Amino acid sequence: MAGSWGRFNIVSLVLGFAFLYLPIVLLVVYSFNESRLVTVWAGFSTKWYVSLFSNRGLMDAAWVTARVAFLSATVATVLGTMAAVALTRYTRFRGRLLFSGMVFAPLVMPEVITGLSLLLLFVAMNFDRGFFTVTIAHITFSMCFVAVVVQSRLVTFDESLEEAALDLGATPARAFFQVTLPVILPAVIAGWMLAFTLSLDDLVIASFTSGPGATTLPMKIYSQVRLGVTPEINAICTILIGIVAIGVIIASIVTKRQEIQRRRDEQAVA
Repeated sequence: MAGSWGRFNIVSLVLGFAFLYLPIVLLVVYSFNESRLVTVWAGFSTKWYVSLFSNRGLMDAAWVTARVAFLSATVATVLGTMAAVALTRYTRFRGRLLFSGMVFAPLVMPEVITGLSLLLLFVAMNFDRGFFTVTIAHITFSMCFVAVVVQSRLVTFDESLEEAALDLGATPARAFFQVTLPVILPAVIAGWMLAFTLSLDDLVIASFTSGPGATTLPMKIYSQVRLGVTPEINAICTILIGIVAIGVIIASIVTKRQEIQRRRDEQAVA
């Protein structure tokens, strides 16, 4: 009986991973297809990657997306970390419940509602929609994800370390940047990467808040896919998959090294 359940779990796991990753594998494989037909294999070729880099529309959309993602992730990380510190360190202050609700509301808010509300706000304030409106919108919905990640690390942080630094004469700001921040830095980096990925992937909110000259890559891909999938789409999606995979690997290596160094420091102190 136990063996049958074990085989069932293995088969379920294999089918689940196949359902998730087999389409991605096929997309990567057909990005190297000689034929323009994305469902007919005609031999190995990299010509669609050359064609991709000569496609001005896709390259402009990719550049806009990269700038929006980097800027929004950086600002969202700063604001999300500040919000996490406030919610963790100051458990009682007037309006804390309202503040907490406003910080975490985008987590459960449908993207259509968030995008529409931001669109109405920009129209009411007579903002010209473009690069900065998309960036502001992405900061708004990604900040809460950073706050959740950083707050989960701050909850387990040993505040006696920071108190010791204060007793030794450090200012609160210096104690935070030299004691607290290095300890929670992996969570901050993870929050930045999550915010960057969410911005890179967003389609709905960007569709509401973008304007002329601010077409993001997901918007460009969606507009072209409606007319049919082209090999250039497969190629640029493969590049995005590679970038994300490299980022995950680097983050894992950095986090692992930091964990090893932390254990060595603890053993040295002990």
